[in-house]
Amino acid sequence: MRSGARLVEVGTTNRTRAVDYERAVSEHTALLLRVHQSNFRVVGFTERAGIEELANVARQRSVPLLDDLGSGALVELHDEPTARDSLAAGADLVCFSGDKLLGGPQAGIVAGRADLVEQLRRHPLHRALRIDKLGLAALEGTLLLYLEPEQALAEVPVLRMLRAEPSSIRARAERLASAVGGDVEETVGRVGGGALPLAELPSFACAIQEELVGALRAHEPPVVGIVRDGRLLLDCLTLDDEEADAVAAAVRACR
Repeated sequence: MRSGARLVEVGTTNRTRAVDYERAVSEHTALLLRVHQSNFRVVGFTERAGIEELANVARQRSVPLLDDLGSGALVELHDEPTARDSLAAGADLVCFSGDKLLGGPQAGIVAGRADLVEQLRRHPLHRALRIDKLGLAALEGTLLLYLEPEQALAEVPVLRMLRAEPSSIRARAERLASAVGGDVEETVGRVGGGALPLAELPSFACAIQEELVGALRAHEPPVVGIVRDGRLLLDCLTLDDEEADAVAAAVRACR
């Protein structure tokens, strides 16, 4: 409101075409914006304008195109768009989160045309909203890993978990079950956090008594499982070996 900008929605819930953007452009239009669907997908009779099409509209009307990517994948992950692909397809700017799929500290990132980024940097709001020095150092350390994509896939926790082999998850669940007298149960993990809403990750859990749910949540550190069919499932998808040992100790302490 303070900027004086007015958001004009185009298209419909399930079908939005480039021509819908083109018809909405006027002499007052300052920017074309496409926003990535967060934590949901529309299926069935759907149509969505591609970045290449919108870039053509933006160039013809001499306005910049901003693609809001949401979670900010920098490597190929299922059907999530990457910043590189969006910019290569013609977007002038992309914005995305520094945490979530990127795996760094909570932050907002804008990348793209240098002149537009500089214009944003000079805006008075930048000084009020910019990331602090500690967060910037953490973000830099995370981004440096992406210079070698395989290194990022191995060292960024969220990426490592997304690519975890089911056999290694099962082995961890078996070790945890052996330590606490539980059973191994096959389950499915989901990404959450606005990204990859349809992705299902094969996983294994250690199943123990449901009665322990309250005591484990109150434990320090808390252990949060999933109650299903009268049992408490401790999913091993997001545990490393050291954390699995800590969970085993918590279960023994709560009995």
